[in-house]
Amino acid sequence: MSTDRSHYLERLRSRGLVPETHLCIFEAGSLVRGWGNPSSDIDLYVVSKDGWSSPEARDLKVPLSKGNVPSVELFVDGQRWDVKFWTDQQIDEVFTKVTWDAFEQAAGDGNDLNYVERWLLHRFGFAVAVSGEDWLAARRAELKDSAFHAFLISLALNLADSRIEDAVGMLQVEDHDSAVLAARAAFDYSVDALIAFHGEHTQGEKWRARRFRAADPALLSFEEYWDLQTMRGLDLENPAAWVREVLGVCRHIAMEVSV
Repeated sequence: MSTDRSHYLERLRSRGLVPETHLCIFEAGSLVRGWGNPSSDIDLYVVSKDGWSSPEARDLKVPLSKGNVPSVELFVDGQRWDVKFWTDQQIDEVFTKVTWDAFEQAAGDGNDLNYVERWLLHRFGFAVAVSGEDWLAARRAELKDSAFHAFLISLALNLADSRIEDAVGMLQVEDHDSAVLAARAAFDYSVDALIAFHGEHTQGEKWRARRFRAADPALLSFEEYWDLQTMRGLDLENPAAWVREVLGVCRHIAMEVSV
């Protein structure tokens, strides 16, 4: 179903939320992907040459040279709009962190990107321009050529490996409750790596099942994934068996997924 975004620019301007030097305004998030519901927010990003500030904005912390990212929440016709204000220079700096040279130098850990920066890059993948289509198209092409997907895969695999090691040690001392939780975490990270490998970069636990369906990996069917995600096969009388099954799947994913 198409969405009429023609009024977005006018509504933002009427509230003083369009900087004079703006280059692009785009919408991203669940509504753009068709995953939204009646309570979903409209997520908008305003990009300009110069910084923007307001006493009503809250600043999102980013490890960049030019300040933080102001964010404004407003309600339009009863729907919540979440508007974030980036400068073009800030976005240049974020992309500098995900070049292939940066990936090699960081050994793939991706820790230079904080949560706010990762969300920005994630959302370029499914962004729709309200204004500045050429600017957005150029950034999306830049994202495609970057090492962002490699960072995501490598980071998820590293986190999965750490939880696998935890679970193995917990089994050895028969700390089965902790082993179950560690195995569950290892599985989540392994699935994140698997679906990132298939082009699904959106982060966040609430969309993991939707992302899995969209990625549709041959390595693991949705039914197999859902059985483990919902812990359907966990036998409380023999939790170690479930942990070993999950760890086997995680190791199989690690062997098949490449950066």
